[in-house]
Amino acid sequence: MRLGIDLDGVVANFNSGWIERYNDEFGSHVSLDQVDRWDAIPSLTHFRHMGEFWHWASDLDGASLFRHLAPYPDAIPALQRLARDHRIVIVTTKPRFATHDTFAWIAEHRIPTREVHITGRKWTVDCDVYLDDGPHNLEDLVEHRPKTTVFRFVRPWNEPVNGAIDVTSWSEFEDCITAL
Repeated sequence: MRLGIDLDGVVANFNSGWIERYNDEFGSHVSLDQVDRWDAIPSLTHFRHMGEFWHWASDLDGASLFRHLAPYPDAIPALQRLARDHRIVIVTTKPRFATHDTFAWIAEHRIPTREVHITGRKWTVDCDVYLDDGPHNLEDLVEHRPKTTVFRFVRPWNEPVNGAIDVTSWSEFEDCITAL
């Protein structure tokens, strides 16, 4: 099967990445548990809107924030196991400035894929299964790909989506793929 896998919030720990950098740079004390909704960043930081945040995130030590993210501990081993029997297709949304850093991150972490799509319209990438954490992405995938299986990686910033199957860990996702 073709497994459409999102990166940020699923494989790469976007929130801990930006929070650590932000706290270090600005002497703040934002904590990961404060990110309880998709659009929380402006309310937790001094940035008035996401445009200001993305401007800051676009150049941190010569690379964007996306180049410096840590993977979730179980993500890469799970992808490696899944890649034995399935095709891993990365389907992610990024700002234009993060394109090169995204490919470098994928290479550095040896993500087992030969196919990467950076798009805001994830449903246009044909997969048998999708795994995502973005509320709007999940809704779009369920709507535009009704014959596929859509999994929501449960995170504090997302809510259940009708038509999406909830998973809370990589091992649970692997079990679900085995059962399909």
